[in-house]
This record gives sequence, C-alpha cells and structure tokens, in this order.
Amino acid sequence: MFLESKIPSEQYIRFKSLHKVMDNGQGRIKRKKWILILIGCLLLSLFLPWTQNIQSNGQVSTLNPQQRPQQINSIIAGRIAQWNVKDGDFVKKGDTLLRITEIKEEYLDPSQLSRVDEQIKAKDASIDFYQNKATATNSQASALNNSKRLKLSQLVNKLKQYRLLVQSDSMSYLASENQLKIAQQQLQRQKQMYDAGLKSLTDFEQRQQAYQDALSKKISAENKFYNSKNELINMRIEQSSIEQEYTEKILKATGDRFSTLSEISTTQSEVAKLKNQLANYKLRRNFYVICAPQNGQVIKTSKAGIGETVKDGDLLLEIVPQSFDFAVEIFVDAVDLPLLNKTQKVRLQFDGFPAIVFSGWPNSSYGTFGGKIAAIDPSISLNGKFRAWVVPDESEKSWPKNLRYGSGAKGIALLKDVPVIYELWRKLNGFPPEYYSKTAVSETKIKGKKNEK
Repeated sequence: MFLESKIPSEQYIRFKSLHKVMDNGQGRIKRKKWILILIGCLLLSLFLPWTQNIQSNGQVSTLNPQQRPQQINSIIAGRIAQWNVKDGDFVKKGDTLLRITEIKEEYLDPSQLSRVDEQIKAKDASIDFYQNKATATNSQASALNNSKRLKLSQLVNKLKQYRLLVQSDSMSYLASENQLKIAQQQLQRQKQMYDAGLKSLTDFEQRQQAYQDALSKKISAENKFYNSKNELINMRIEQSSIEQEYTEKILKATGDRFSTLSEISTTQSEVAKLKNQLANYKLRRNFYVICAPQNGQVIKTSKAGIGETVKDGDLLLEIVPQSFDFAVEIFVDAVDLPLLNKTQKVRLQFDGFPAIVFSGWPNSSYGTFGGKIAAIDPSISLNGKFRAWVVPDESEKSWPKNLRYGSGAKGIALLKDVPVIYELWRKLNGFPPEYYSKTAVSETKIKGKKNEK
C-alpha cells in the first residue's frame, strides 16, 4: 500500500512485474495455498518411518589370517645374492623371490654336511666297539660264574670227605680211649695180683707193656682226629676265600660291562646330537632360497641391491594375496556396543563406488551393499573403540569384485524403525537409540501368554 501511494497509477500499470508482486488478489491466495501444502508435507514427513542406525567408518580386510598381506622375513642372517622379483610383480606359491648366502663362520665350510656325516659314522663305529666290549665282559663274567660254581662244587665234595674223615678219626679216638681204659684196668688188677703173689713179674710187665701200647694208640688217634678237624676248618676257610676271590672278579667284570654300557649311552647321545646338528644344517641350507608362501603381488621390498646383509627376522618384502574372502572391520563406540550382535544387518558404502545414501531409509539408498556382523571383539582397540567384523550377506547382491585390501568403507548398522519426529526428539534429548531383537520380543510374548494362563 505504501508503494502504491508513492508510484503514479500510469507507471504502476506499465510495470507488469510490479503489478504481479503487488497484486493482492488471486496470487496471494495461491501463495498461501502452497505454503499450507508445504507445511502439511513437512508435518506428514515427520510421521514417516525412520530406521535408527549406527554409523561407523572402517576398511576392507579379511577374517582369514592367511589371506592378509604377509611379511616375508629372513629366517637366518645372510647376504643378498640375487633378486628374482620387483615391486608390482605377481608371483605364484613356490616361486623364488630372492636368494641369500651365508655370512657366519661356522656355516661357511662347503663340505660341512659330509664332515658331520663322517663324525656320525665314526661314532657309530665306536658304539659297535663298545657293544663288543660289553659282550666280552659279559661272557667273562659268565665264565667266572661257571668256574666259581665248579670250584665250589669241588670244595663241597672235599668238605664231605673231610667230614667223614673227622667222623672216622673221632671213632678211632674213642676206640683207643676205651682200649686205654681197659688196659689201665687190667694193669691195676695185674698189679694187685702181682702184689698178692698170684702173678709173676713177667705177666705184670707184659700187661704194663700192653698198657703203654694202648696209651700210644690213644695219643696217635687223638692227634689224627685233631689234624682232620684242622683240615676241615682249613677247607671251609678255603671255600670262603674262593667265594670272595671269584666274587671280586665277577664284580670287576660286571663293573667293566656297566662302564662300557655307559660309554655306549654317551656315544649314542653324541650321535643323536650330531644327527640333530646335521638336520639343522640341511634345513638351514633350504633357507638360502626364499620362496613365495602364496599367490599374490609383491609390494614394499625393504632391502635394496645385491650384497646387502640381513639379520635374523629382518623384513625383506610384503605380498598381498590376489584373492581373499572380503570382510569389513568397523569400529563402534562403547555406548553403541550393546546394540550390536552377530548376524545383525549392516549396509556398507565402499570408497570408489558411487552411492546415494539415506541412512534412515536403507531401501531407498543406491550403491550400498548388504552385510551382516560375523564377530565382535570383546576387548577395546587402541583407538578407544570396539571392532566388529562384517561379512557379505548372501541373500543380497554380491560385493564388488574390484575391492582392494585396506580400502575405506562406511558401515551403517540398522536398528529399530521409528517415526522421524521421534528420532528428532531422541537426538535433541541425547537419548540412545532403541533396539529390540526378534528373539527377545518373541520370548517376552511367550512369557506373557504363560502368565495369563
């Protein structure tokens, strides 16, 4: 109205655009109508279903450790003699990557294996000699045992003879004593008769002579008896001496045998050690040629040129597998971890593959790929988040074949469907998203029905 009062009517009619802007008739009604329609659409959109989600960045990897990029290290120290590959080359399993030579003094001898083999043969021959010696000492001990047995048998027979001789001499001694007693009694009676004048002196002297003969026989029998007893004692002493002598000889032979067996065991231990050393030398020579452990592409050769020395465990190069089972590792905050579980649906967007993503409307997104959670790490990572592994969902389209290990990805874990206005209210208040698994809901319903019954 202010402009209409300032502008003359002829000019007002002449400017059509001004006439349309300042028209307060049907144009104004149309504008109000469109504004109301727009407000109505906005209000309706607030009640559209919205899928709550957890978004996280990640990268393409694999669950199988054998399919990840592998470092090729030098198992032994050496000097690089020849390179057979360069960065970017594709190799197959078993292809020779490079060759190194020995640098340690104890392995420089080219005839080392044959020399160690000669030492093993010499030790084996020593074992044979020791075994023959042990057999000989065993035979010697057996011979000594047999000789001891025969000698003791001979002494046992002699002991029996001397026991019988002692018994015989004892009986002779007793008989001589009896004869002496009889002769003594006869002598006494003869003396009494001689004193009484009944016997002559000749008879008395004859009886006295008989007494002397009986006394002599008794002394002789007594000496013989004691001599035989001494001989029996001497034979027993000789038996003990022979047993001790042969026991010492047998123990000495047995000790020599055990000593020989100990030397055999020591030599066998040395042979086993040499065989172990020989096997280690043979295995070490296999480490001079470094081969590819799997099919892949060579990257990051860390050693340059020929003649450069490497230490045990030094990195030589890396190999990236040509094909691997895709998996995406995503990292989520600790507050979102309770909302994740295995087999949960996830939408993925890969770097280098165009996509139009509507996080709340996954069905309307374009260029995203389906996945499901295969595993969740129970411990926190170095970045302060928890890692979850996502594998392809076989019920949806397959992931791109041109994915590369380590390429970026963005994961969207799908949760509960809620209205848009509820999601706005939740985010304004900072409340966590809601998630209820189908299993939990079904179990709750079943429990409710049981309680009602």
